[in-house]
Amino acid sequence: MPRYLYSAAFYLLLPFILLRLVFRGIAVPNYRKRWRQRFGFVAPSESNKDIIWLHAVSVGETLAAVPLVKALQARYPDHRLLITCMTPTGSERIAAVFGDSVDHSYAPYDMPDALARFLNRVQPKMLIIMETELWPNTVAACYKRHIPVILANGRLSEKSSQGYARVPRLSGPMFAQLSAVAAQHGDDGARFTSLGLPVENLYISGNIKFDLDLSASIRQSAEQLRQQWSGANQRPILLAASTHRGEDEIILQAFGQIKQRVDNALLVLVPRHPERFNQVADLCLGAGYNLARRSSNDLVEQADILLGDTMGELMTFFGACDIAFVGGSLVANGGHNMIEPAAWGKPTLSGLSVFNFAEVSRLLAEAGGLSLVEDAEVLAETVIRLIENPEQAQHMGQQAQQVAEANRGALERLLTVIDHSLSE
Repeated sequence: MPRYLYSAAFYLLLPFILLRLVFRGIAVPNYRKRWRQRFGFVAPSESNKDIIWLHAVSVGETLAAVPLVKALQARYPDHRLLITCMTPTGSERIAAVFGDSVDHSYAPYDMPDALARFLNRVQPKMLIIMETELWPNTVAACYKRHIPVILANGRLSEKSSQGYARVPRLSGPMFAQLSAVAAQHGDDGARFTSLGLPVENLYISGNIKFDLDLSASIRQSAEQLRQQWSGANQRPILLAASTHRGEDEIILQAFGQIKQRVDNALLVLVPRHPERFNQVADLCLGAGYNLARRSSNDLVEQADILLGDTMGELMTFFGACDIAFVGGSLVANGGHNMIEPAAWGKPTLSGLSVFNFAEVSRLLAEAGGLSLVEDAEVLAETVIRLIENPEQAQHMGQQAQQVAEANRGALERLLTVIDHSLSE
């Protein structure tokens, strides 16, 4: 009965959901496109291979899935991958990274009729969900059709766990019907089992984001960018990555303090969401800074700030900077992926809101590879100290890199879980 009430509520809210798409489509026109896919009207695969369905809600999960997708393609050449997401930016990354080597569509809304249409057309042999995107009707529909559902790289914060616990008659059956959860950490696993996941379906695999590949080509691109940005005067480069609304102002305030001590410092500022690129540009100009934009290939020699207003280059930017601040953490958003700068051996900074990467931040902070800063003043002080003490910055980067290297291997453990579920 709770799931029927949930479904009824979903249908009642549907007009407002569609209005939200229209509203978001003002800033991001692609939100107004391909609505039929959200109701399960997807084109059947042109391949005669069995389908593995992988769902990555947006950009972060898509990037985390890259090594998994490549491994699945090599491991199961007789299968075809269908990757779904919910956002235009996620869709753009899927197309850019995988091209036509995979099928792609938006995921169906969690409504019985949309799911039935989707599953009838796709007929997947397995559903792999990245990290946290669990929907009661989706799991139930797959369970009814004997389609294994695996939660890969699973994480569950205490706050999210409490939310699920408030509706046990809805969430309990959903967790009980999961075929397997490959959780990032034991604490995540304990929360999953407390909510109804059978203990025998829990695996602690670690975080597959540690298994990223820094290829020779990306290293070369990063070095070229570094030389371009630092110039003949060897300007110190601070990267502020994946920033959110309300955070850019704090970073600009900190940068003003940094410039008082290190006049030639360059800030590379990369907002998380493309629809905010122009807003952040206006903030920078309004604060009196000379601004260059990456999308325009502006020269940075005379710029104080380079706005990273492109998609798909952030990993390269991490390799090109001297110090990396990871955003979504000076506001209550839970932080973003700090493994990427750590893998490059960069001294890494973050705000205090890191619940999305609680275990990663703990490992890095305990090793001395991550500094947590609470406000603009501490951020500025920390950056200045690292710029003025290059040996300390180098040591901090080395400690971060050692943590990144020591925690590799989660991908292979996850693939073992997938092997087991596909063979049953």
